[in-house]
Amino acid sequence: MSRQLWNKGFQPDEMIERFTVGQDRELDLRLARYDVQGSLAHIRMLCSIGLLTQEELDLLVPALEDILADIEKGEFVIEDGVEDVHSQVEFLLTNRLGDVGKKIHSGRSRNDQVLVDLKLFFRDELVTISNAVQSLFDRLISLSEEHKDKLMPGYTHLQVAMPSSLGLWFGAYAESLTDDMQLLVAAYNIANQNPLGSAAGYGSSFPLDREMTTELLGFANPHYNVVAAQMSRGKTERAVAVAVAAIAATLGHLAMDVCMWMCNNFAFVSFPDELTTGSSIMPHKKNPDVFEIMRGKCNRLQALPNELALLTANLPLGYNRDLQLMKDIVFPATTELIDCLQMATYMLGEIRVKDNILDDPRYDYIFTVEDVNRLVLEGMPFRDAYRTVGMAVQEGRYKPTRSVNHTHLGSIGNPANEQITAKMERLRQHLR
Repeated sequence: MSRQLWNKGFQPDEMIERFTVGQDRELDLRLARYDVQGSLAHIRMLCSIGLLTQEELDLLVPALEDILADIEKGEFVIEDGVEDVHSQVEFLLTNRLGDVGKKIHSGRSRNDQVLVDLKLFFRDELVTISNAVQSLFDRLISLSEEHKDKLMPGYTHLQVAMPSSLGLWFGAYAESLTDDMQLLVAAYNIANQNPLGSAAGYGSSFPLDREMTTELLGFANPHYNVVAAQMSRGKTERAVAVAVAAIAATLGHLAMDVCMWMCNNFAFVSFPDELTTGSSIMPHKKNPDVFEIMRGKCNRLQALPNELALLTANLPLGYNRDLQLMKDIVFPATTELIDCLQMATYMLGEIRVKDNILDDPRYDYIFTVEDVNRLVLEGMPFRDAYRTVGMAVQEGRYKPTRSVNHTHLGSIGNPANEQITAKMERLRQHLR
């Protein structure tokens, strides 16, 4: 038998219910703790405005805390026939407390209830993602410091160009993550607003104290306009999606580099045998399967903003059931990104870096710019120095000096890791 909060005495068609509910029961388990947290704040507010007595509040609070304890222990389930997490919590309360359990919905709609759950969920997910980003960032900065004096080729058009260093390479991805953290912070700020009290999107005739629930739930501020609160469904998810996609782009680029640098034609980095895979017929193969899978997953994650934009593109004002489908898209995506970040951090902890890469004669021409600059510093005009070195290359007379003297901020000799670390720390403070 189906049990819905909106039941009006008739049973919905079973096929219709199955189609409209979809994966909600499974996905809603991730929202359960937040649903209880929202209800605890809501009933305390209801008591403060006289819609619950103190005696009723004293019954409801420990009952909800018991449900929360079951959730934390993994013992909470959404029973067959129960539509969603909101219904399950209310039915549990009603079974335990009788009619007082039915009072927790006063002044709420499922619209603002699920909005609160999602805001709290995304807020926590973004902090978890930021922690995973920080771990990868720390690993990259550590590797940058460790290998800052080890030269490697820099490329343009995938052609050997100028000297770079492994320190610069690792550090570049660390600083790129600070840009992604900016987007995480922006998404967090959008999620960190309280929609509770907007009801179905048009407010309530009850004298709700929305500032009180904002404070109890730790939000920065309410969504003040109740229609704007309802409109935030979809906007929050899109902000999260943009941040996820940006991190995925950085991580996917890193994975591509590792795949390339592991190739025998480069051989700049390697990993222990147990972290690679082999071939079914070629005994010599050590394949970068982890980074190939990571690259594929991150490429897929970059489609997230577009998928959500298409889902919500032509929706009219107010709640529409299409919005339910966003959970199917975003919930697995945040989990997958966290998995990729953690795997990247783990793998880079075992990376092996080749020494003396530029001793190979194939990289002789990488020093031409250094030699042009040396002649300029000795007093030769730049165009003459360029022509002098260029003619030596064309005529086969060029002999590289193999010395690199980069000292400016952010260069081989001065990768600015302290400043990059300070930048990340400033950004992280907005998520605490």
